Amino acid sequence: MNTVSASPERFISRRMQSVPPSGIRKFFDLLSTIEDVISLGVGEPDYTTPEPICRAAIESIERGDTHYTSNYGLLELREKLAEHLFRLYGVRYDPRTEIIITSGSSEAFDIALRALLDPGDEVLCADPCYVAYLPATLMAGGNFVPVPTFARNDFRLLAEDVEAAITPRTKAILLGYPSNPTGATMGREDLLAIGEVARKHDLAVISDELYDRMTYVGQHTCFSGLPGMHGRTVLLGGFSKAYAMTGWRLGWVAAPGPLAEAVMKVHQYVMMSAPTASQYAAIAAIEHGEAFVSEMVTEYDRRRRLIVDGFRAIGLPTFEPKGAFYAFPDVSVTGMDSVTFSERLLAEERVAVVPGSAFGAHGEGYVRACYASGYEQIERALERIGRFVQRNRHD
Repeated sequence: MNTVSASPERFISRRMQSVPPSGIRKFFDLLSTIEDVISLGVGEPDYTTPEPICRAAIESIERGDTHYTSNYGLLELREKLAEHLFRLYGVRYDPRTEIIITSGSSEAFDIALRALLDPGDEVLCADPCYVAYLPATLMAGGNFVPVPTFARNDFRLLAEDVEAAITPRTKAILLGYPSNPTGATMGREDLLAIGEVARKHDLAVISDELYDRMTYVGQHTCFSGLPGMHGRTVLLGGFSKAYAMTGWRLGWVAAPGPLAEAVMKVHQYVMMSAPTASQYAAIAAIEHGEAFVSEMVTEYDRRRRLIVDGFRAIGLPTFEPKGAFYAFPDVSVTGMDSVTFSERLLAEERVAVVPGSAFGAHGEGYVRACYASGYEQIERALERIGRFVQRNRHD
């Protein structure tokens, strides 16, 4: 009998061993150990879900609508969502065959990547970007290729940089605008240029537009609505941010029929269907949530101006975020890297931010600060950050 002990780690796949741990996780774990912390770390609305949305879910449970839905999701919800997308952006999707309701937008981009990628296929994406894009690509068997973006260009993904990164293995471009973590947006002309690169090289485009409603300067452009882009685009979205429904775990995928069917096949085997009560809540969100969205976006815009002006006033250069609910100040004036800055700020002044390096190599030197916290909380956080920066400036 073999009595040699060996670590259980030997059973872990090489693929998962290659996936880095989340750069955000340890800061969330630290928060629970420190009192009187003002958190600008968690990307979550401070609003609770509006009452009509909650009521719709409760009523569905009381009716006994507690069973699985179609793999695609409730047809009524898909019909409402198709109308919603057409009303907002003029894009058309067949609710019967081209929309899938998912358990959050995180599942949406996970199953989209798994449906599109073969082993070794490359996905081009802005750096910095949402923390889950890289691991989701690796777990789908793909190779993640970061394309640097810079504050001097408002963290926009430039078409010429995308084209320079293309190789024979490139399969798709992954877009995430408005951006988490930078708050950057992409204008119509920028996106048209990206679309031309996709057309020229016959690439798929996965466009994660979760923060579409949170655009403060200009109008959001839906990528699949651009000329010639519908047939190559997998459009992603959700209800978490716009309707303060983060805990309901509901997102969606919209794509041409053959692509949607491939995405649905992954979904039906790994998830079967999204939470039924959440789907009824989402119907109410589309039907009754517009006034709430408008009110919330107006308030976020007020907080956006407060936090950007505040960071600049205390000596942290900050480009103007035009979407989502994040600011991305440059902390290099302190001489610290982003992790050290974040750790010391939390320990010394009890303010939580997320190091920019968690979002890619080109996030280094920045931190992400979420302004979905209350206005007064942001004011107090800025006061504490100001003290910290004053003590640690390296001019």
